[in-house]
Amino acid sequence: MSLSGFHPATERWFESRFREPTEPQQRAWPLIQAGRNALIAAPTGSGKTFAAFLAAIDSLLRQGLDGTLVEGTQVVYVSPLKALSNDVQKNLAEPLAEIRRTLEALCLPDVEIRTLVRTGDTPGAERQEMVRRPPHILVTTPESLYLILTSERAREMLRGVRTVIVDEIHAVARDKRGSHLALSLERLEHLTGRRLQRIGLSATQKPIEDIAAFLSGSRHPTTDTCIVDSGHARRLDLAIEIPSSPLEAVMAAEVWEEIYERLVQLILEHRTTLVFVNTRRLAERLTLHLSERLGADQVTSHHGSLSKEKRLDAETRLKEGKLKALVATASLELGIDIGAVDLVCQIGSTRSIATLLQRVGRSGHHLAAVPKGRLFPLSRDELIECAALVRAAQERQLDRLIIPAHPLDILAQQIVATVACEEWQEDALFEMVRGAHPYRDVSRKDFDAVVQMLAEGFTTRRGRRGAYVHYDGVNRRLRARRGARLAALTSGGAIPDIGDYRVILEPTETFVGTLNEDFAIESMPGDIFQLGNRSYLIQKIESGQVRVVDAQGQPPSIPFWLGEAPGRTPELSQEVSRLRRDVDGQLGDLRAAMSWLAGGIPGVPEPAARQMVEYLDASKKILGVIPTQETLVLERFFDEAGGMQLVLHAPFGSRVNRAWGLALRKRFCRSFNFELQAAATEDAIVLSLGPQHSFPLEDVFQYLKPETAEHLLVQAMLDAPMFGSRWRWNATRALAVLRARGGKKVPTPLQRMDAEDLVAAVFPDQLACPENLVGDREIPDHPLVQQTIADCLLEAMDFPGLKRVLEGMAAGQFTLVARDTTEPSPLAHEVINAKPYAFLDDAPLEERRTQAVITRRGLDVKTAEELGKLDQAAIDRVKDEAWPEVGSADELHDALLVMGAIPNAEVASRNAEQQVYFDELARSGRAGTLLREPGASRR
Repeated sequence: MSLSGFHPATERWFESRFREPTEPQQRAWPLIQAGRNALIAAPTGSGKTFAAFLAAIDSLLRQGLDGTLVEGTQVVYVSPLKALSNDVQKNLAEPLAEIRRTLEALCLPDVEIRTLVRTGDTPGAERQEMVRRPPHILVTTPESLYLILTSERAREMLRGVRTVIVDEIHAVARDKRGSHLALSLERLEHLTGRRLQRIGLSATQKPIEDIAAFLSGSRHPTTDTCIVDSGHARRLDLAIEIPSSPLEAVMAAEVWEEIYERLVQLILEHRTTLVFVNTRRLAERLTLHLSERLGADQVTSHHGSLSKEKRLDAETRLKEGKLKALVATASLELGIDIGAVDLVCQIGSTRSIATLLQRVGRSGHHLAAVPKGRLFPLSRDELIECAALVRAAQERQLDRLIIPAHPLDILAQQIVATVACEEWQEDALFEMVRGAHPYRDVSRKDFDAVVQMLAEGFTTRRGRRGAYVHYDGVNRRLRARRGARLAALTSGGAIPDIGDYRVILEPTETFVGTLNEDFAIESMPGDIFQLGNRSYLIQKIESGQVRVVDAQGQPPSIPFWLGEAPGRTPELSQEVSRLRRDVDGQLGDLRAAMSWLAGGIPGVPEPAARQMVEYLDASKKILGVIPTQETLVLERFFDEAGGMQLVLHAPFGSRVNRAWGLALRKRFCRSFNFELQAAATEDAIVLSLGPQHSFPLEDVFQYLKPETAEHLLVQAMLDAPMFGSRWRWNATRALAVLRARGGKKVPTPLQRMDAEDLVAAVFPDQLACPENLVGDREIPDHPLVQQTIADCLLEAMDFPGLKRVLEGMAAGQFTLVARDTTEPSPLAHEVINAKPYAFLDDAPLEERRTQAVITRRGLDVKTAEELGKLDQAAIDRVKDEAWPEVGSADELHDALLVMGAIPNAEVASRNAEQQVYFDELARSGRAGTLLREPGASRR
């Protein structure tokens, strides 16, 4: 096929390598060559990265042949991952070399098009050389682009930039890294003095129009950005794998053994297998068990706590076929080149449809191949969720991507960096900020508040700090204070510090990876742990680092990393609810329901369908209904200690449930003057109350009102750990707390102290003694406080989602069911056994009241009707147990004090001796008989 519009040398080279362009390439090249912005949405392996680059390379080639190609960067490629940047640079080197050979074969002058990578891992000498001789194509990350734009000398290399390519744009647009990058792109456009051509690349995104608007910015009409949508969908080979033993709320060790054996079987049936897990701890644990079965040289792990050298070694070994399996977290989710992968196994639910598509898409990494994925649910609730995931993927559904609205902490950092480079007129700076799509609606009030914060700083016990800008209120101009550029360069970026300890291998001083701060502090010299499928022996624990030696294969412990679990997306929660509702409609005939489930969702085996149907049927027998997003169920039962357990079945996802649980906990606290324990999972909330509480169960549905829920939730959230951690992150991003000082990194404990001093200065009530507080905490109108509260409500939780639920309840749109049960329903088992990340209070696992709940391992339960029937034998037994055991006159006196009165007939019929004790009490004047005259009316 002819490549119209390309130079003959480019066309000849392409035809020698490829049969024909892919659909995204055919559609994108005319647009890019015409100078239009373009968003290319296409499946993994469809050549979209090359679609963006080849047009840019052809333009540089033409300039070189015309003699107009000058030193300077014209194309900037931005990738969210450093490893992806290195990949792209390597993958560009070969085509550029071959095009030069094609020029030689055509007897045309040689054209050298240079590409270089600039990331956080680039050595200082290479950075200096890059400034002296800039590449034509710069491959970088959002953080490094920000640093180049802020650096006094390096920013000059960007003045000639004409094209920006943003890869995996959906991975940055959804969080504050995207807001940071959007402002950097506006700063870059201001620096060049020209409108940049912007090209975005993505595999999975919805709504695509929002991503196009994010790419183009608000100063240019979104209609100018041409969307090349080849669809995210590919034919997928998806199936669910379950062990022969039934799944439960907590997986037993012997069931894990079955999963290991099945994984080994699948790995041996394929050349290369990628195993995805959701936590770094599970990555190390799974690697250890697979290594024991396959050999340590055949399996290794890949996650963000390993050094880049360890990760690169794992990627290279997999690509070269030296590994049978690689166990990874999200670190391998995006399009890093790891060669051909035959199979992807996902352990547990991905909590997101897009994440499943992204991960399974790593197999079959070329257009003709069919991606193959196997899901291993770890509990009964996850089994239903995985079935919903598979159905959603087959129906080509996607999660909705939400772009954060004008985060003020990022704005503060970028204002400091921008003003550090040149003096700005206030209105011009405001207009540039609003050019970034996430800031298109930022109010002048918020902008002015951030400028005022940066001009005035904060008054703490160490004096004023955080003042980086001179504000000329007369001429409305902004100039940088001394030290502003240094703070922006050494403490900038949108990724928060998490305080991990560095692991240093002696005697080579090699950086191996990082350990969680709590794990490092709790460890001692002599302990052995695993990292990257190698065991290390701790020699010494210092401030911020752990010194180790090779443990020579001695049995290790598995480290833990603390963090927040990703919440299930609203779209997947809707799919889980839909699947529950569909199965509920089939429960009249269990065999037909199993056949429908196994036949209706490709990839669901018959044993999995049977477990799902039996699980939901057993729950319906106790609750009377199946909880969905239209039918909410409150379930109450009592534990072995006599305490009340209240479970709210609401499959809205953990972000909505976390907000609902915190607000309910606060409401109960205020109603009963009792701090109760609570936990929230994707499908339910549990509240653990004491035996002294009593209330009509159905009233709990009315405890929260949509008009007052936000105020109550904010007051509850201020006591939760999420506020403290997000306050530190935001203060750091706003440069109010520095990450580095005096050329050295500020240790995380000191950052926490600085953040605490800061909150004491701007939000005194947050740290005030509770005894001195009258009523609710008074929240100041400060940009960082308001941003932190917004992050808690919209990022850690989903308050708008909760408010919609409460409004629906108030409008009568839901079926509300209240059930008192003698034992927890199967659907309550998982929230009763919730992991610590689901807790909404600070009580440790061993002190949870839910530990006193005994749950059945099987699904042999009584029906709701049977539970409601009163058994006469049980009534008689309870009466006997309640009757006081009396062995003396004093004990009978105690019984009278407790009961108030005992019928004379009962005393005589139960125990003749009690009549003797009563006579003794009567003679001493301690008891008497209440007589009723015949014919007198009862009162």
